[in-house]
Amino acid sequence: MKKLNRLLYSVIILLLCISSSQAETSVRILYVNDFHGVAEPYTPFGSDEMIGGIAYLSGRANELRKEKPTLLLAAGDMIQGNNWANFFQGASVIEAMNAMKFDAMVTGNHEFDFGQDILKQRIAEAGFRVLCANVEGFSQLKPYIIKEIAGIRFGVIGLATSDTPFTTHPKNVAGLKFISPEEALRHYLREVKAQADIVVVLSHIGHQADRMLAEEVEGIDVIVGGHSHTKVLSPVIVKNTIILQAWEHAKALGVLDLTVEEGKILKYDGRLEEIKPASGTVDKAIMTVVTKYREKVDAVLNETIGETESDLDGEHVRERETNLGSLLADIMRAASGSDAAIINGGGIRTGMKKGAISVKNIYNVLPFNNYIVAIRLTGKGIKETLEHGVSAIEKNEGRFPQVSGLTFTYNASASVGSRVSDILIAGSPIDPGREYTVATNDFLAAGGDGYTAFGDAVKSSRDFSVVGGVMKGEKLFYNDSSRWLRDVVIEYIKESKKIAPVPEGRILGIQ
Repeated sequence: MKKLNRLLYSVIILLLCISSSQAETSVRILYVNDFHGVAEPYTPFGSDEMIGGIAYLSGRANELRKEKPTLLLAAGDMIQGNNWANFFQGASVIEAMNAMKFDAMVTGNHEFDFGQDILKQRIAEAGFRVLCANVEGFSQLKPYIIKEIAGIRFGVIGLATSDTPFTTHPKNVAGLKFISPEEALRHYLREVKAQADIVVVLSHIGHQADRMLAEEVEGIDVIVGGHSHTKVLSPVIVKNTIILQAWEHAKALGVLDLTVEEGKILKYDGRLEEIKPASGTVDKAIMTVVTKYREKVDAVLNETIGETESDLDGEHVRERETNLGSLLADIMRAASGSDAAIINGGGIRTGMKKGAISVKNIYNVLPFNNYIVAIRLTGKGIKETLEHGVSAIEKNEGRFPQVSGLTFTYNASASVGSRVSDILIAGSPIDPGREYTVATNDFLAAGGDGYTAFGDAVKSSRDFSVVGGVMKGEKLFYNDSSRWLRDVVIEYIKESKKIAPVPEGRILGIQ
């Protein structure tokens, strides 16, 4: 009898274990962010190793998908940035994403860079849902989706940065209202939780903002983030929320494995897998898409226009003076005949190695459709502009200035608004009351990147108007909307044939 009881006990324990294991479900989330249309592998500034490539990322994603049920997500800034995307206003990216069978993406700020009509076209072409819960006035964007994977219901809520109106050209978001991500999340969270087991916030607000969001709002299981290009090697946990981000430019694929029981996460394991062609598997279908669009781009862009005798640094334009930043500012100042030039480092998207310069190189450096504007700005306004430029130096934001015709010193440890000193124009101390002519681009002139001193000066013109997207007014000293900045740069290099810019101490930083 005792043997029988022991046997029955063993059987019961075995059945319970089997039941428990069957109740547990293992699922996987794969994720990317800040792709910016960088479809082909490349060698980063200061390195000799080839990394990235969307066909290699897709090849690895295919391998990982075979192992368990998977959700594939994109956390924004996918369709704009590199020539491979920009020449086709993001259509090439959507075709690749469709072939990869993405489940959802959130709009980044740069999804708006081609204007609302083009974004609507891209959304219509997408075979996946494009999300954004915190924008009003754009019905094609949905706040969330419910997606069932292996019997587990995932609620995916999209959030874009509320700074979008300042980080794309203002005309691109005219008529739209961006509310705070926290407010939008609180609004939709209860609705989503009633339908889903696991709540995923697909976020394009930046890693630090993701952490703050997890601190402030309870009930988020996972945040898949973007916008700050942060290389989060393993999951960060804030108040039981798993926070992720996968670097940039298809250089890494994020992997999060979840074990779920009765709609709750029992355990997790996450990592970034760097994408390297030398050791990776290529997805031939995606490579076909990449090659098709690359050949169309190369037909236009392969012309050699000159030579650089030094590496051109586009890597550090958000933190210090670089030879590339100074070169571009010099070209803008000379083209407009201005006293000085101030541009945003965020408008410079990459650098160049020493050697031949092609049209393609310049398009990669300057992918945005910006033109040169010069504004009459007082010395006081120039100081305010420079103060804004260094106001977020610790965050590595795109507002950091590259300059020509002036020098200045800033103290990063001083309070915001009181960091800049020793401003010289043409070697003389700046006069707060005098008007100077300052070259910039139309993005900053319209108040982009938060450069309100430019925008305020233009709008103060008695005859200020905007006609066909082009600004007019007495405070505009120069305003050539007929040529993109990159075309002016191409012309300059063709005429110069060889360039060798060096940093000159225009920006002196005190840490």
